Amino acid sequence: MYLPHHFTADEAAVRDLLARQGAADLVTMTGRGLLATLLPFEYDPEAGEHGSLVGHLARANDQWREPVQGEAMAIVRGPEGYVTPSWYPSKAEHHRVVPTWNYITAHVYGRLVVHDDPAWVAAQLRRLTDRHEAGSAEPWSVDQAPAKFVEARLRAVVGVELVISRIEAKFKLSQNQPRPDVEGVAAGLEARGRAHDAALATAVRTHNPPATATC
Repeated sequence: MYLPHHFTADEAAVRDLLARQGAADLVTMTGRGLLATLLPFEYDPEAGEHGSLVGHLARANDQWREPVQGEAMAIVRGPEGYVTPSWYPSKAEHHRVVPTWNYITAHVYGRLVVHDDPAWVAAQLRRLTDRHEAGSAEPWSVDQAPAKFVEARLRAVVGVELVISRIEAKFKLSQNQPRPDVEGVAAGLEARGRAHDAALATAVRTHNPPATATC
């Protein structure tokens, strides 16, 4: 990952990204070439030295069967969006500005472990479902479905776990811009109101805190 020093993130911010995001692209190099699947995941910070990402694939998806050459990778994304130069106050001063794209992402590398075990998959599905149903007025649970139906569904999926060895994260949030332009970006995102804009504006403000005054 190309990572200028402006856009590095601390470990706490990366852990928060993994804990909050719901899906990632699982990418593996195999004898058939690169394979990739978008899948929902959970972050388990207590697994191994660096934690793990756990999820499941359809049994019919050959990616889990193909031996991985080297490390597997999951691409995790946070909020992202287009930044217009019109939001920069400096544009009116010198016009030496260009558009850009602000975003948060992490490349999570590790060893891919397959869990072809219905009990493991059932526990993972329950945790994943409970997590995403938590905010619902009437949360759905696995137990609401007929037991035989659930058993059949469990046979149709396979568990996967990416045991993390390293993470490369990039939080590109206008940290290389002067303070007035940073404020212009945050305000512009809030006013525009596209998908991700509110979350991206919050991230811009969070990762560009005002300078602390000194005596």
